[in-house]
Amino acid sequence: MLTRRNFLSTTGAGFGALAAASLLEAGTKPSHFPTKVKTVIYLFMHGGVSHIDTWDPKPELTKRSGQTIPASFVKGLKTSRIDFTKAIMRGSPWQFRRYGQSGLEISDLFPNIAKHADSLALVRSCYGDAFDHAPAMYLRSTGSQFPGRPSLGSWSIYGLGSENENLPGFVVMSDGAMKCGPQGYGAGFLPAIYQGTVFRGGKYPILDLATPDGIAEKTQRTTLDFLNQLNQQHLAKRPGDSDLEARLASYELAYRMQSAAPDAVDISSESEATKKIYGIGEPKTDDFGRKCLLARRLAERGVRFIQLYSGTHQGDDWDAHSDLTGGHNKMAAKSDLPIAGLLTDLKARGLLDQTLVIWGTEFGRTPLAEGANGRDHHPYAFSMWMAGAGIKGGKVYGATDEFGLRPVENPVDSHDVNATILRLMGMDHTKLTYFYQSRDMRLTDVHGEREFTKFLLA
Repeated sequence: MLTRRNFLSTTGAGFGALAAASLLEAGTKPSHFPTKVKTVIYLFMHGGVSHIDTWDPKPELTKRSGQTIPASFVKGLKTSRIDFTKAIMRGSPWQFRRYGQSGLEISDLFPNIAKHADSLALVRSCYGDAFDHAPAMYLRSTGSQFPGRPSLGSWSIYGLGSENENLPGFVVMSDGAMKCGPQGYGAGFLPAIYQGTVFRGGKYPILDLATPDGIAEKTQRTTLDFLNQLNQQHLAKRPGDSDLEARLASYELAYRMQSAAPDAVDISSESEATKKIYGIGEPKTDDFGRKCLLARRLAERGVRFIQLYSGTHQGDDWDAHSDLTGGHNKMAAKSDLPIAGLLTDLKARGLLDQTLVIWGTEFGRTPLAEGANGRDHHPYAFSMWMAGAGIKGGKVYGATDEFGLRPVENPVDSHDVNATILRLMGMDHTKLTYFYQSRDMRLTDVHGEREFTKFLLA
């Protein structure tokens, strides 16, 4: 197969060659399987959401709240802050109720998302082996605890490309700085052109998008062409420099975005009723609501992968060491209505059938207490959910034990989840490879054999 770099070496003819080569490698690749998915919207809750307080009810834990747990149950389990054999069990302070025709049990933390219970496929048997935030986020996104590997979003556009050449194929939006940093959505050893493009929050997601006053379009085009010529000369002396290739592509993309992006990010044309369902204009929900609405607008325009982060590393996140009730109430109040609004809006516009919506986090929280009102990190068991794109909702995959300590049915790690997401997107995770360090690398490494696509679509 003709690779992008081989193509460049045979043509050596400026950005047009680069663009054509990019299409050869990504944009024109067919999927391995038929799929409904055109866009993925990945909602990542930064900080570690407590599964036993949100999606995984544990009445036995509540019944025994205040007791110590039998040593046999916690054999081999460790955390950095508490002793499993000495800390007391703590039941959830929130009530779980049944929703929808399916009777799916969901915590009172998410009363608006709960209205979509029959569209959600809950996965209650996730697990990992990373205790700290950054390694756990890397693991979920890239398949490795260590930084430097390509993220799920990067693999997605490397494999399938994007339908809109005037917008980035992989967009990232966050509340601020994250513990994983840009490595969490980076391209790793893939060509840098596949890294995520960050959109800001607020009313102006993209800075400096407009053409400077007094600069004619022809002048801007001539300047950009001259800059590309200089950069191509520079690149010719440094073959294989994907950072420079990405910089060349970003200049061209930015030029095209000047016509396409303003419309995409301008929500002023949306009706007041639409803004209301996202919570825009309300202090608690305005910021994340804008991000969710923007995600829908990008999905409409063919952006392949959109990742939204809820929470930062500056105390405004789901981390619950000392204030479980205050922190989870606050973060749920910020995200519940906007996420429910996103699901409602996608469905109303006929987009949910082609959009895969994922809700996830880096790990869960301990069923045992940390201090007076906290829970420690718990990578041994946690929950996530998926909706849209043909997924049959109102059901649960996997289960944890009566205390939420470990999966006891259909355990899935990050590789299994990522293999499933790729399969839903139409890609075989064993065939989506990139030759690096003398071997064909893949997102799932040598794992992912427990993907559960059939359950989700059955």
